[in-house]
Amino acid sequence: ADGRLPTNFPGASGGGSGSGSGNGNNARSDTTLANPLLPDDVLQGAVPDVIKKAESFCVFMDKVVVHMRERLTKQTSLNAVESETPTNFTHQFAKATGQEVPVLKHCYSRLNNLMKTLEITNMDAFSPLQDVADFATLVATYDKGFAIVIEPNGSVIPGVYEPTMRLACLDSSLAIKPVFKKFESVVITSGTLSPPELYPKLLNFTPCVSVQIQMTHFRTPICPVVVCSGSDQAQMSTRFEVRDDASVVRNYGALVVELAGTIPDGIVVFFTSYMYMEKIVSEWNELKILDRILERKLVFIETKDIQETHTALKNFRRACDCGKGAVFLSVARGKVAEGIDFKHHYGRCVVLIGVPFQYTLSHVLRARLDFLSTNFQVRDSEFK
Repeated sequence: ADGRLPTNFPGASGGGSGSGSGNGNNARSDTTLANPLLPDDVLQGAVPDVIKKAESFCVFMDKVVVHMRERLTKQTSLNAVESETPTNFTHQFAKATGQEVPVLKHCYSRLNNLMKTLEITNMDAFSPLQDVADFATLVATYDKGFAIVIEPNGSVIPGVYEPTMRLACLDSSLAIKPVFKKFESVVITSGTLSPPELYPKLLNFTPCVSVQIQMTHFRTPICPVVVCSGSDQAQMSTRFEVRDDASVVRNYGALVVELAGTIPDGIVVFFTSYMYMEKIVSEWNELKILDRILERKLVFIETKDIQETHTALKNFRRACDCGKGAVFLSVARGKVAEGIDFKHHYGRCVVLIGVPFQYTLSHVLRARLDFLSTNFQVRDSEFK
């Protein structure tokens, strides 16, 4: 806290939805839909006196951050994974800090009100603090349907391993419940969810109509090919035992070079993780393979920075639109792979370097499977 912080900020006596028109019924409804996991008593409830003052709230948030850091440090020193319920986590927080658990519920709304009062526009700069506030609010709101997983070598970003504390939502019905509450008719469609009879159980609803429509292919796939060896007949594989071999790295690069010189417009290359992509691209640079690709097309790379990736995608499309063509290097199951459609000339060829298998030993995945087994009698094989 500093001299700019007011003694009390707006909404301290009740309501986390802001002021002005935000106090209307429609605004409250929109707020609920924007925060589907937060019940009305949290979004609209009165703020505890202990965090009404801005300085007091900042002190409280500091204690939350310190406690989370200490938990991470402890599990890292033990080199052990801890998976626990929200109730257990909040109990340990109260015991270690002497703070009341119900106060945690209001971290989300208090932080948002404070940032509005200070007229902060650069929200990205406070993203880590917002994550902590969201974590604190959810962990104090729900005693079921969530799990806290603390890993000394976790991975939120594919290929990046570091101490992590994750609040995993196990019960998907919590997120969709406000949608069912507000709208009389809801249409849920998907081309991949299977079997369809499983999802009404997971989302806790009874469908009025359930229809499966046979897909019609307007055209056959164009030349699907599995490449197992390079021009020198050396094996090409991303298996851990051979993925770092010089011949494997060189042959993957040679394949992209040949494709870039033959196929027009856009080519998208997916790697199994950020770490593997960065390693391969670095070696391609040393071997001058990137220079050979650049002689044929421009090269753009997905990074962990959202803005950088957005700019790279924009320029990738511009290169394809003007006829120059480009290669986009990305990560399977990453932001680009899951959310961008490389249609028409933007994706004349897709190269998948390695198969991004689901990491079945993931502690978050195991917690979700255990939840499904306990509450819905869903077997692991049925879920997968």
